[in-house]
Amino acid sequence: MTLTDLAPPVHTGARLEGLPVAIIGAGPIGLAAAAHLVERGVDFVIYEKGDAVASSIRSWGHTRLFSPWSLLVDAAAERLLGATGWQAPPADVLPTGAELVSEYLAPLAALDRIASRIRYGTEVVSVSREGMDRTRSTGREEVPFLLRTRGAEGIADVTARAVIDASGTHETPNPLASSGLEPLGFDEVRDRITHALPDVLGRDRARFAGRHTLVVGSGHSAANTLLALARLADDEPGTRVTWAIRNASAVRVSSSDDDQLEARASLGSAVDAHVASGRIAKLDRFEIVSLARSGDKVLITGRRGGELETVEADVVVNATGFRPDLGMLREIRLDLDEIVEAPRRLAPMIDPNLHSCGTVSPHGVAELVLPATGVCSTDLAVGSCGSGAATASGGSCCG
Repeated sequence: MTLTDLAPPVHTGARLEGLPVAIIGAGPIGLAAAAHLVERGVDFVIYEKGDAVASSIRSWGHTRLFSPWSLLVDAAAERLLGATGWQAPPADVLPTGAELVSEYLAPLAALDRIASRIRYGTEVVSVSREGMDRTRSTGREEVPFLLRTRGAEGIADVTARAVIDASGTHETPNPLASSGLEPLGFDEVRDRITHALPDVLGRDRARFAGRHTLVVGSGHSAANTLLALARLADDEPGTRVTWAIRNASAVRVSSSDDDQLEARASLGSAVDAHVASGRIAKLDRFEIVSLARSGDKVLITGRRGGELETVEADVVVNATGFRPDLGMLREIRLDLDEIVEAPRRLAPMIDPNLHSCGTVSPHGVAELVLPATGVCSTDLAVGSCGSGAATASGGSCCG
């Protein structure tokens, strides 16, 4: 989402005058928001939990996006960078996550008017209104937002006139079990479960080479990992790959004639070809209910066709997608759809029961804004697209 329609909040009280906009997260959305605020002369501060820009993207930097540069570079950011002599990468090229950071996000964050406003190593743990919990209404929009932060110097409270939550969802994956809870026994085998998009052919190679990996999930993060594991199996004897999905087919990664991103559509075709050839064993209609350790193996028990079935693996990759962490916004009034946890006007457009990534229609501030203005959260609309390998980021607003 590019924040081309982002406007400064309406000032309804003197207590808001002179306060900055607080941006949570120095990823593509947070930095794009900062670029727009720079152009409009609105002061801001970016609070970044990591020690560097786009820390989540760096963790899957080996993965190639299927969105080209033309869809990744924000217009305001390009104008600011262009004034320094920066040249945009070729519009039709698909960058890796690492290239997205090094060629665009890092230079953007290094601009003086942005770099001076970034507070690295600072986590925002809670957002509220100064002197007002969520139950108080009178004069609510006239008081500043209060952000509780945790950094190297300890815990502190800071105020802001508006908040943009661009913290993302990468650190809050969906559970492995279909119930929405972690499977029984999860803690016992936690060390055998990896986050989505491990660097199978690089940094994490030793963990997968010559071993049996179970990849759980039916989205594009799963597809990327499956393809990498299939390549690894060509070079490393004994490497086996099993793909577990909850439904009869993985509709989200199937190629689609109306998918305008050719690279995304091709993922499904490539995975299907490996399944057909036997390089990837497919375990469909498998809903995980429990996990257990057996020596150095993981026993994954699931319900399949009404019967319990157990699969043994060395490593489990959780590629079940991500969800927003709303705990930080507990004291903020949110009008969210109860199913996908997104603004109500946006929810039907991204409901994974109705859409895949390729069928989500364009949307903007009209669908993202909530009745109580002042907070924009860009991590609530990723439910149908899964990880950042699918798009550079997701987006939605809340207040």
